[in-house]
Amino acid sequence: MKGKMILLVEDSKKIQQYNLRMLKEEGFDVEAAETLADARTFLEGQSAIRDRLPDAIILDIGMPDGSGLDFLRELRLTSKIPVLLLTAYGKHTDIVLGFQAGCDDYLPKPYVFDVLLVRLRRLLQSAEQMPETVTKGLLTLNLASGEAHINGVDLLLTPKDFKLLMFFAQNEDRLMNAEYLYEKVWGQQMADDSRALVNSISRLRRKLKGCGYTITAEYGTGYRFERGES
Repeated sequence: MKGKMILLVEDSKKIQQYNLRMLKEEGFDVEAAETLADARTFLEGQSAIRDRLPDAIILDIGMPDGSGLDFLRELRLTSKIPVLLLTAYGKHTDIVLGFQAGCDDYLPKPYVFDVLLVRLRRLLQSAEQMPETVTKGLLTLNLASGEAHINGVDLLLTPKDFKLLMFFAQNEDRLMNAEYLYEKVWGQQMADDSRALVNSISRLRRKLKGCGYTITAEYGTGYRFERGES
């Protein structure tokens, strides 16, 4: 596991420094974030420069600028990076919510580092056996890099366009209204402004030509990602 990159999202300075030191002693390359904003900035920066994304994330739920569960749900729209929730929320209902949000493992605090290490290594081993791409016809979506290709040609999508296309691909043939799509991809209510979504769908339709899939609109109802051509 030497050389694997871990993103440690933890606001407790004491826990953060302890895990940082222990993980580095085990040979991991560790980046730390004290807020969800810092974590988002790091991930966006890594993706934007086509650099290396973390191999796993250790995430706290009770963060100063929001819930780690919301961050996890947002992450799951575009990425399958393994996430281990390390949190003081230890009730069985909390654990259920964590897995429903998309975590791969859940470890309540207080914890023993050796247990954390075993679980982290198991996640990394499982991730190595999982495909990093989603393929729909001639379209290939790379979960790690945030890139989309048709016959090997990079579509050069913006992060939001990639997130929207990935969400469509993960929900093939499902009819979804504009408000739902906007909330899932932009992370907020659409209110009266739908132009961002409409423009994004328009760009994707043009770029999907020739891949065997398209985005169709049902007037007054919503949008659907399905086999066909624009």
